[in-house]
Amino acid sequence: MGALRDLTVTQQIGLLFVLLFGLLAIVSIVATTRSVRERAPEDQERFDQFVRDLRAVWLGAVLFWVAWASGAFVSTLLFGVLSFVALREFVTLTQTRRGDHRSLLLAFFVVLPLQYGIVATEHFDLFTVFIPVYVFLAIPLVSAFGNDPTRFLERTAKIQWGIMVCVYGMSHAPALLLLDLPRYEERGAFMVLYLVLVVASAQIVQEVASRWLRRRPVARAISRSFSWRAWWLGALSAGIVGAALYWATPFKPIPALVMGFIAGGSGTFGEFVMKALKKDAGVRSWGGKLAVTGAVGLLDRVAPLCFAAPVFFHSVRWYFSLRS
Repeated sequence: MGALRDLTVTQQIGLLFVLLFGLLAIVSIVATTRSVRERAPEDQERFDQFVRDLRAVWLGAVLFWVAWASGAFVSTLLFGVLSFVALREFVTLTQTRRGDHRSLLLAFFVVLPLQYGIVATEHFDLFTVFIPVYVFLAIPLVSAFGNDPTRFLERTAKIQWGIMVCVYGMSHAPALLLLDLPRYEERGAFMVLYLVLVVASAQIVQEVASRWLRRRPVARAISRSFSWRAWWLGALSAGIVGAALYWATPFKPIPALVMGFIAGGSGTFGEFVMKALKKDAGVRSWGGKLAVTGAVGLLDRVAPLCFAAPVFFHSVRWYFSLRS
């Protein structure tokens, strides 16, 4: 670990990407080899889902590399584009009316760019309250000008929730790149990767544990795979992964374990909540109506990150007592 810390920042991040792309290449080769084998229909469906997820990971890894190589500004812009696509998927698969058009225009073309502009200029105190305070008050006001009281509260809440998850939650990921942490200059990319890895670890272990343990689901009507024992196993595995990666963070092993536990557990809760929203919308996945809406299922893949990123970001700020 000491030898890794002695490398320059560029060398450390270069090694990070070599390991990341190397691991993905190995997994892809194994998956390609297995794809020629015959398997039962239910196994084939799971394998096809795995292949789709693997392609999404490849895309995310390439985008992550491009974002780092291009600098913090391009990284922030890239996450802004992802927020736009995720919010579009959310809105197209939830019911809105003509009276909501003003609020939707405000969300896409005012709130979203302003939120990421605040991130880019590192005004973190404003960044944390802009959407939960000012935007949440502005959205119902603008919707009221649409002169349509039908299901007004329900429609307004859906728009607010879409902004909260797809814009507010997602914007905390690039904000990690810009945090001024002690003795951790220009290493923000490691923090983002740390977050992604612990959240992914929690998701995978929680899903595997739910099938292996076969415990009674907490809310069967929403998710048959979510149980408290599986959640604990997922969050603890995220903590262990976080502790193993402490050398890539500004934390010592124990704080790294705690941060991993917090981020992983939050991400799993986020996935659970998004399943409830999908049930309400009557879809199996946010990309399930591709021909009609143009949705590509991005929100399915980033939902845990959208929940974990703000919790992790503010936990880091609290840990280092950052005030601005």
